[in-house]
Amino acid sequence: MIREIKHQDKKNDRKIGFHVSIAGSISNAIPNALKIGCSAFQIFSRNPRGWNAKILDIEEVNGFKKKIFESGIDKSAIATHMPYLPNLSAPAGESYEKSKKTLLEEVVRCSQLEIPNLVIHLGSHLGKGKENGKIQLINSCNYAIDSYKSARNRKVPVTILLENSSGQKNSIGNNFEEIRMILDGLDSKNFGVCLDTCHAFTSGYDLRDEKNVESTLYQFDKIIGFKELKIIHLNDSKGEFNSNKDRHEHIGLGYIGKEGISYFLNHKEIVKLPIIMETPIDKIRGEKENLNAVYELIR
Repeated sequence: MIREIKHQDKKNDRKIGFHVSIAGSISNAIPNALKIGCSAFQIFSRNPRGWNAKILDIEEVNGFKKKIFESGIDKSAIATHMPYLPNLSAPAGESYEKSKKTLLEEVVRCSQLEIPNLVIHLGSHLGKGKENGKIQLINSCNYAIDSYKSARNRKVPVTILLENSSGQKNSIGNNFEEIRMILDGLDSKNFGVCLDTCHAFTSGYDLRDEKNVESTLYQFDKIIGFKELKIIHLNDSKGEFNSNKDRHEHIGLGYIGKEGISYFLNHKEIVKLPIIMETPIDKIRGEKENLNAVYELIR
């Protein structure tokens, strides 16, 4: 057995972890996660900066699933993240077609690995307008689900999670209303939301204190609904409020700060969800220090 999860005596089995490396083999993700103390984690299933992906062989897949079983980590707290190059909201063309194909490939890979969550960035309309971008994104997502179903004649065992954007120019999904409209345009129930705290903060949703956390989460529930929320990306922000910058900071050391993150972490709806951090690793802090910082903020 390789189970090494700690902190559980004090923290009521919260599911908390990081995006972890798969260097060497995808099955290495599990010991990498456990070494830090994760009870949740996220991976790339391939090189995140390339289009081509190595085929997952049966030995690698079985090794991954075996280590997950031995780890005791709940599968609902595991996610794959789409690579960086695909733009699912791009105008029609070669890049868009490659992006759609990559999304389908990632759905297949998640299914092989029995990872139930696939987080996607919503992309950029590249100047063609938000309406065109939303249509392209919806078409990309429906293509992936429909293609999987028709090829295998069965339901898709993966939920595609729409991650909110940080407000950058031409990006899709900068606010809750846009995400709700996208969800309404999708044909399948295989979709949900991943809420990134840094992105929310820099796109105009304040999270710095109890009042603002309550207000932001009230808006989320009213517009999108907590039933759609499956995973949290917990990141502090190097960018100021409403700055439209996607720059993550160590927990409690950014512009959101300890107070806001503490209220967020302890909200009655958030305590139910897997928490995954994508914080920096530098001279200030590593992953274990950020994990400890989160546990210190949990009441």
